[in-house]
Amino acid sequence: MPSQDSFGAKSTLDVDGKSYEIFRLDKVTGDGVDVASLPFSLKVLLENLLRTEDGANITADDIRALGSWDADAEPSKEIQFTPARVIMQDFTGVPCVVDLATMREAVEELGGDASRINPLAPAEMVIDHSVIADVFGSPEAFERNVEIEYERNRERYQFLRWGQGAFDDFKVVPPGTGIVHQVNIEHLARTVFTREVDGELQAYPDTCVGTDSHTTMVNGIGVVGWGVGGIEAEAAMLGQPVSMLIPRVVGFKLSGELPEGATATDLVLTITEMLRKHGVVGKFVEFYGEGVSALPLANRATIGNMSPEFGSTIAVFPIDEQTVDYLRLTGRSEEQLKLVEAYAKEQGLWHDPSAEPRYSERLELDVSTVVPSLAGPKRPQDRISLSDAKASFRGALVDYVDEDEQGYDEAVAESFPASDSPSHAAGNGSAAPHDNVAHGGGDRATNPASVTLEDGTTFEIDHGAVTIAAITSCTNTSNPSVMIGAALLAKKAVEKGLTRKPWVKTTLAPGSKVVSDYYERAGLTPYLDKLGFNLVGYGCTTCIGNSGPLIPEVSKAVNDNDLAVVSVLSGNRNFEGRINPDIKMNYLASPPLVVAYALAGSMDVDLFNDPLGQDSDGNDVFMRDIWPSPAEVEETIAGAVNSEMFGDSYQDVFAGDERWRSLPTPEGNTFEWDADSTYVRKAPYFEGMPEEPAPVEDIDGARVLLKLGDSVTTDHISPAGAIKKDSPAGKYLAEHGVEQRDFNSYGSRRGNHEVMIRGTFANIRLRNQLAPGTEGGVTRDFTNGGDVTTVYEASENYLAAGTPLVVLSGKEYGSGSSRDWAAKGTALLGVRAVIAESYERIHRSNLIGMGVLPLQYPEGQNAESLGLTGEETFSITGVTELNDGKTPKTVKVKADDVEFDAVVRIDTPGEADYYRHGGIMQFVLRNLLKS
Repeated sequence: MPSQDSFGAKSTLDVDGKSYEIFRLDKVTGDGVDVASLPFSLKVLLENLLRTEDGANITADDIRALGSWDADAEPSKEIQFTPARVIMQDFTGVPCVVDLATMREAVEELGGDASRINPLAPAEMVIDHSVIADVFGSPEAFERNVEIEYERNRERYQFLRWGQGAFDDFKVVPPGTGIVHQVNIEHLARTVFTREVDGELQAYPDTCVGTDSHTTMVNGIGVVGWGVGGIEAEAAMLGQPVSMLIPRVVGFKLSGELPEGATATDLVLTITEMLRKHGVVGKFVEFYGEGVSALPLANRATIGNMSPEFGSTIAVFPIDEQTVDYLRLTGRSEEQLKLVEAYAKEQGLWHDPSAEPRYSERLELDVSTVVPSLAGPKRPQDRISLSDAKASFRGALVDYVDEDEQGYDEAVAESFPASDSPSHAAGNGSAAPHDNVAHGGGDRATNPASVTLEDGTTFEIDHGAVTIAAITSCTNTSNPSVMIGAALLAKKAVEKGLTRKPWVKTTLAPGSKVVSDYYERAGLTPYLDKLGFNLVGYGCTTCIGNSGPLIPEVSKAVNDNDLAVVSVLSGNRNFEGRINPDIKMNYLASPPLVVAYALAGSMDVDLFNDPLGQDSDGNDVFMRDIWPSPAEVEETIAGAVNSEMFGDSYQDVFAGDERWRSLPTPEGNTFEWDADSTYVRKAPYFEGMPEEPAPVEDIDGARVLLKLGDSVTTDHISPAGAIKKDSPAGKYLAEHGVEQRDFNSYGSRRGNHEVMIRGTFANIRLRNQLAPGTEGGVTRDFTNGGDVTTVYEASENYLAAGTPLVVLSGKEYGSGSSRDWAAKGTALLGVRAVIAESYERIHRSNLIGMGVLPLQYPEGQNAESLGLTGEETFSITGVTELNDGKTPKTVKVKADDVEFDAVVRIDTPGEADYYRHGGIMQFVLRNLLKS
């Protein structure tokens, strides 16, 4: 529908002889309206409303409300945001395409036209989550891992090739190209978007939603975009605007410059800690001030990437010279560069370092105060100064070592007490810190484990041994300063005669081929190879749980001796059970520190004062001896990184290699499902769906499926890593003739709901308080006398008995990745409602999108204060108000003798519509049929 243009904002912008239709922000005037002082991000949203005003979903009143935004008010005004495009990765993208393919069949069954199910907004997918670092430390690692990737994922890739042909405006970047967010900032993002609309070439801010929470990396180049669940992304692709409340905007002022020795990673871990402590869930964060101008674009992207780790919706930087310089470096056309600068200046989107927009809240950081840091052992926001890393590790170890360990010396444990920092607080499903004991590395009372490798190498490992050191994930591999820094440190280490410790699995997974190009050009690849950091693939690998197995003999020693060993990775996520099933403690670090820890081999080391090893003359070598100076890093970047290498790498980015091009590709408007496939199966969401939704009902006679603690992540709810042989998902695959070596990961099998239902709440580190003393995907089944069984088997019994289910949880329920299967699996297990103390933004909306009711305890209350054990029978009344077109603020919850009013976390009228229809996909499908 063409814009109604109530404000007469439609105008033209001439750039270098070319004319573009634009919608001028300065035309929005009226009482209380002050567009000039709006934050950058809200100006982008305002333009979005101006351009899409239709008098129905977007009205002149909506535009005025945004123009006169009250920075101090709590969010209450709903608007409809229409992103310019959708970006996906394959783990979340495959189920999206499965759902779209299933919707085409559902439309046909209800008498509609299947071709109506088609992206109306451009959709791009980058296949980056499937490669696993099976092979490492050899020149053949990359080729062999790609071969294994194609062997495992052939069915999925053929399905995606079908989708690329069947759907308009849907493009796929094939495997072996790069990580989605790095490909996005280096090639796909436009900063200013152009599209022909009604015969006119329009120019407007590039905006996007993505099926990965780290979509926010694109905020670094002035693009307002954030992660959504796959189900929301499908709706956006089908032309549905994203329903949202005008948010509070937190202004984060930067001043100063990074000191020598500190990296972009240290900066982002500091910002993550600050913002998580401040509280920015559901808010926009926007950076401003003199320090922004001094911050390289790659560092901005690193900060933007970590937005989900502080909990904000976005973490955006405005457009300035740095933005344009980066677009030029990465091979964008001169025409695009001129348009970006001209448009941003015309619309007041160009950064003025001396100006201070109006913000809801403010923070400030002098960047010169940043120190070298890590984060861990299980949450990205738990920053540790590198100088305190050894002591912090020893304090944290109390939560990971069995107090009954043979040879335990109580005096040793007392000398290393557990820290009271947030990283060691109860979490991830536990009710309280484990009553365990710590043994401090080399001071522990028991004997270390002896290991002999196949080549005869012998050594001993202990708690804290670094068994994975991985340069991985888009957060840092997109940043030349830290990548070159790591390679220069490797060069100096090799020249000193240092080697990695033999128990460390070392991997290098750059975010794009450009990184390999500039390593080669700088002559640094041989030094990384010498330390075992051979290229293993262009993909997420370790950060998403695709670390591959540990060195076999090391894995056996770890498990035989129940050692609490460590991974160090340059990633953005270190949640429990995510990185590798053998590893209990995970630390985020900059790429140079990853190399340093591979040399040290242990977390129980002070990198400032303990030697990394000895040189060829037997002299101690310290980290300070091999740490590259900022001048060395900058000089190497200047000589090795240029725009031509970006142009070459992305010249034919959608074509793929011979493996991709030779895949047999199915054709047709609808997909022919293979009944024997264990990867791609027709989704069950539309089976028996009537043309009109049934009335919403209250929930009666419900039982608790799980009772969980704080900080339960989407990794705990829907793991992405390895599938265990004896798990329900493993048994299903074995029953369907799949050998254990071919199980692949949960993430790769998201196109098969049968696997994913069985994998929901199956994380090996999940602690369900309903079954105390257990760990993993188990619960008590009250249809069977309360016996302990798997979550899946219990849910099947409840389903057969017609018993609805609820989940009880603590604070920050559903934090982490925007994993649609965390909501889909929850719904398919028969869970009707979740009651939590608080939610992370994306998972709460995803639950509604799957027809699950998110409820919140009254302020200051939780399961413990209310005396809930999880053994009660629940009824929830007042939900039926939704049938009258209203959304109740609270509903009455009765659990045996306990009663309380739970807050209904359906936050917008749009979400209420989704819930009434049983989910967002059903809502979209019914609307398409009506239109």
